[in-house]
Formats: sequence, C-alpha cells, structure tokens
Amino acid sequence: MKKTWIKKYKSYMVLYLMMIPGLLYFLINNYVPMAGIIIAFKKLNFAKGILKSPWVGFENFKFLFSSQDAWTITRNTVLYNVGFIIVNMVVGIAIAIMICEVRSVKMKKIYQSVILLPFLMSMVILSYIVYALLSSENGLINNTILSGLHIDPIQWYQEPKYWPFILIFANCWKGVGYGCLIYIASLIGIDPSYYEAARLDGATKWQEISKITLPCLVPTIITLLLLSIGRIFYSDFGLFYQVPQNSGVLFPTTNVIDTYVYRALIEQGNISMSSAAGVYQSLVGFVIVIISNLIVRRYDKDQALF
Repeated sequence: MKKTWIKKYKSYMVLYLMMIPGLLYFLINNYVPMAGIIIAFKKLNFAKGILKSPWVGFENFKFLFSSQDAWTITRNTVLYNVGFIIVNMVVGIAIAIMICEVRSVKMKKIYQSVILLPFLMSMVILSYIVYALLSSENGLINNTILSGLHIDPIQWYQEPKYWPFILIFANCWKGVGYGCLIYIASLIGIDPSYYEAARLDGATKWQEISKITLPCLVPTIITLLLLSIGRIFYSDFGLFYQVPQNSGVLFPTTNVIDTYVYRALIEQGNISMSSAAGVYQSLVGFVIVIISNLIVRRYDKDQALF
C-alpha cells in the first residue's frame, strides 16, 4: 500500500512542482494580506504600528452608514453592477454566437483578438477615448453627430442623467471580450451532431440557438454569474473615477463605495475606515455568493459551484 502511494506521488511530482509558483503567488497575494483585517477594528497609529494601535471595535464601520451619502453610494454600486452583469452577459453571448457562425478560421481569430483588445487597455486610455467623444469643445459627438443632426451641443460632464448609460456602455465595450472568449470556448465544446439533427428536422437558426446553444451554455452562464455576483458590492475604481473626470456635478450618479472611500481617505487620511469598507464589501459579497449558490443548488445541484 505504501509503495503504491509513493509510486503515485512520484508520477505526479512534475505536476506538483509546476503548482508551486501558482500556489505561492496565491498564498502571498490573497491570504497573507488577510492578516491586515484587524486594521478595520483599530485606530491605526503609524508610530505604534498595527498591533499596538488601540482597538475601536465597529467605530470605523459607522463611517459608511452614518453618512448622508450612504444610501446613494450603495444604490449606485449595486445597480451599476446589476446593469453590468446583465448587459455584458447578453452582449457577450450574442457576439460569441456570431463569431462562431463565421466559417473562416482566420477571420474568427481576428474577431476574437479585436473583441479582446479593449479588455487589455488601461482605464486611463478608456477615459481619454470617452473624453474624445464627449468633450464639449472638441468631442466627436458634439461636433460631428449632433451638429449634423442640428441638435444643440450637450455638456456631457455637467449632465448626471446621461452617465448611467455612458458608464454601462463603456464597461461593456471594455469588458465584454473576456466573457465572450469564455462563451466561445463553451460553444466550441458543443457536439456538432446536435445541430446536424436539428437541421435535418428543419429547425431554423433561431430554434438552433434557443433549443441547443443557450441550454448548453447554462453551466458557463451560471458560473460567470455567481463569480460576478460575488463582487456586486465592489466597483471598477478607474471606471467611476477617471472616466467621469472626477466631476463633482456627476457625483449623484457616479459616486460608488470605492470612489467614496478613496475621496474620504484623501481628505481624512484614515486608513482604518477604508479597511473597514473593504471588509464590509468582502463579507457582503461572500454572503451573496453563498445565498446565490444555495438557490442554484436547490434547482440543479450539478450547476452549483459547491
């Protein structure tokens, strides 16, 4: 028995060695920093250090809930992320299906590279692209599109009502490529005989998509959905801070938990409060993932993450 175990261990030795760098990175990057969670319950004093700083209990958490902006930033964070999840999922699936319908292998690779390119861009570059489109003086939309339609120029950075649509569109343009490639990988794995049988039965293209493609994508959709739900109380700081150019007029529609904490940190320099916000976001995200997974597990155990 012992010799058999040793033999198996030696046969997988190369795989274990290959795992070490990834496990070390995961440990150092994800688990070691978790010790800093105690900062959320202390009044950090750099002279005394983290361990010797005085405990304040949940005082730092009052920063998020006692503010007049607490409801606004929570609402914005949740609603934007819900919009991002729905739009990116629908657009990602649609683009993935269209790319898979292309017969040329070369063109498929080109389309996949093009759709992924924005995902690799810096948020700073995206902010400049949005500014080039929306600038009141030199923006493409005001000077070309609206002027051609004889519509008065719009002061985009002074009008909060437009920004929910602008931010959702910008996020979709930048981030849809990642999910799209995952959907493409799932579509490639679907047995072609399903489509052949459907065509023999006279099924239309829409019937093939609705009866074969989408049901086969359900496991992938659920997995990506659960992962996204886990970060529903987080927001892309660069998207909400850099793209609106930190315009104070837009705060009612662009201020989220991350930007609010950052601005408070800049003004007050209180690291303990920002740490408390991070703990709050992590705990809420964890609870939401557990609840969502239980709901999925109740209807289909095979589709649940755990």
